[in-house]
Parts: sequence; structure tokens; C-alpha cells
Amino acid sequence: MSDTEPMPRQPHNGPAPYGHAPAPAPGHGPYPAPAPAPAPQPAYGGRRERPRDGSGQRRTALVVQAIGDIAAGFLALWIVLYLLDANRANPFVEFVQGTAEWFGWWAQDIFTMEVEWLRILLNYGLPAVIYLALGHGIATWLRRL
Repeated sequence: MSDTEPMPRQPHNGPAPYGHAPAPAPGHGPYPAPAPAPAPQPAYGGRRERPRDGSGQRRTALVVQAIGDIAAGFLALWIVLYLLDANRANPFVEFVQGTAEWFGWWAQDIFTMEVEWLRILLNYGLPAVIYLALGHGIATWLRRL
């Protein structure tokens, strides 16, 4: 035998050389067998099944909660701008005041107090708390369905 000829292959009766184990048969060994391919969906004309994991309910709950949070946020922002005596001629302040009045129209003049800042705090704070409670309560109810 010369240096350029390969050695004849020896029968394998022990562990693999250099610490390597022989490859396991498919489906055996440290990894699970591959999952079967999903059934193909019909291209047209067939009805697709929607997942029943509640993702639509979660999205609806998130939207309801966000609407309540946004309404309460505008009401709270108007209270803060009023208490800090913001310039009412500013377009941003006008927008926040108009939006807060739109969200809280139903609660205006529930409290008729002589102190102006307390009247604003209560007449806009009450709807803010109600919007938060309703938004989060309805969202929690929707998530439990």
C-alpha cells in the first residue's frame, strides 16, 4: 500500500471515530419527527374555517378600551390645561377644549358650584372616570366571552 492510495474501509463495530455517533433513524433521537404537512386550503369557492382562538374578541376589546382611554385622556388633558390657565386662543387648547366638550356634553352642569376650577374638575372629571370604567369593564367582559 502506498501513501496515495486510500485505506480499505474497515467494518464498524464500535463507537464512531472522533466521538461522533452514527446518525439516528428519522423520527428517533433528540429531535421529534417532522409534523405532517397541513391540508391544502381550497383556492376558490370553498369556505375557510376561521380560527376559534378569540383573536377577534381580543381586537374588539382592545378597540373598546382604547376609545374609552382616548376619551378620558382628552377630558383629563382639558382639566389640566384649564387648571394651568392655558391660553384659550391657542389652536391646540381650542381643539382639546372642543373635544372634551364633545365627549363630556352629557355631564355638563351636573355640578353647579361657585368655584370655577372645582366645577370644571367635577363636570369633566366625572365623565373621564366613567369612560375609563366603562371602557375597561366592557373590554374585560369581551375578553371573557
